[in-house]
Amino acid sequence: MQSFRFIHTGDIHLDSPLKGLSGQQGAAAERIRTATRFALDNLVSQAIEERVDFIVIAGDLYDGDWRDYQTGLFFVKQMGRLAQAGIPVFLLYGNHDAESQITRRLSLPANVSVFSARKPETFWLQHLGVALHGQSFRQRDVTDNLVTAYPAPIPGCFNIGVLHTGLGGMQGHANYAPCAIEDLINKGYNYWALAHVHQAAVLNERPHVVFCGNLQGRHIRENGPKGASLVAIEDGQVEAISPLHVDCVRWIHLPVPVGSCNTSADAIDCVRAAIEDAVARDAQGRLLACRIELTGQTKLHGELLASADRLLAEARAAALGLGEETAWIERLVIATASPDALASRKDALGDLQRMIQGAGGDAELQARLASELGDLVRKLPHDIRAESSDAALKAAIDADIAGVITHAGAYLNARLAAEKV
Repeated sequence: MQSFRFIHTGDIHLDSPLKGLSGQQGAAAERIRTATRFALDNLVSQAIEERVDFIVIAGDLYDGDWRDYQTGLFFVKQMGRLAQAGIPVFLLYGNHDAESQITRRLSLPANVSVFSARKPETFWLQHLGVALHGQSFRQRDVTDNLVTAYPAPIPGCFNIGVLHTGLGGMQGHANYAPCAIEDLINKGYNYWALAHVHQAAVLNERPHVVFCGNLQGRHIRENGPKGASLVAIEDGQVEAISPLHVDCVRWIHLPVPVGSCNTSADAIDCVRAAIEDAVARDAQGRLLACRIELTGQTKLHGELLASADRLLAEARAAALGLGEETAWIERLVIATASPDALASRKDALGDLQRMIQGAGGDAELQARLASELGDLVRKLPHDIRAESSDAALKAAIDADIAGVITHAGAYLNARLAAEKV
């Protein structure tokens, strides 16, 4: 059996609409909007440079129905580059690009083979002694275990199973094409090329069961380096699996302790230093998309809450000061806490704080708020419920009514204190 190398990728989500960019302008925002295209272009360039023998795309090439044909045309262009380099591609459609999800289709270059959605299909690379087995999704919600119908391994070949699966609902992903890892191990294949879970992971060795992760992070929950897997085969065995980091935007959650700050200007200096350190440490030449979270117990808590818009503007100014495509601030979260000195004051602010503390233990009030807030929360769009970083809103979503009272009270105190100064 010959030695060869291939790229295992998936969850490309080409032209996925990125969140948090509403009203954002400039080169950094445009780079984020087009990040999935840049990542695929980078992947194709590395495949050609590395002279790999083939590429496996294990599902979710797209992110749902195309807005227009430009999405498909971009993909065809990239596959044409691979065709010119003599690199075949084996494409499986997942839940986001199932037959029922994509109403437009374009003819693909001859080097691209697409797994059938009707039943498992096998493709051979006879000169390498490789057999690839897979089945695309016909509709988004595939609830059957597809693995049971995959064919037996072909003797004398390096058998690759290609599958888009939640594998039991890993990391909160929808459990499409559910199966157990034992189903994969016992199938007799040499390598399982999986996608759908966006965090790269080698779940088993000999045989290898591998999630490649997604190609490009699209929001703060998809942080850190992103890319594909370069798999080297020697004498019919997996010799090495190496990450190919092809992302052009890298997301990072950036806690900034401000407990020792005496003024808001000090806090802004801490934010600026944290952004500079993160760029030097984590960006690796990419645009760094940051969510900044101010932390720590500080007497500035109220002042920070009352000036959240200005702090976000200052953080974005600090990022722009490093270069237009160096860092971008997605959001600034104020997660500080106030010392308990406010309740001891003898003025109206102290009275208000004591009322808020009392409300936090009022069961009747909490029950009434829980009912009213519950109705509002149920009407929120899913993406807002899933991604909210506002402390009061998150407490409401989690039905933490005491927390809602605490956070809302802190904000009210902060505004009143700011107006009193």
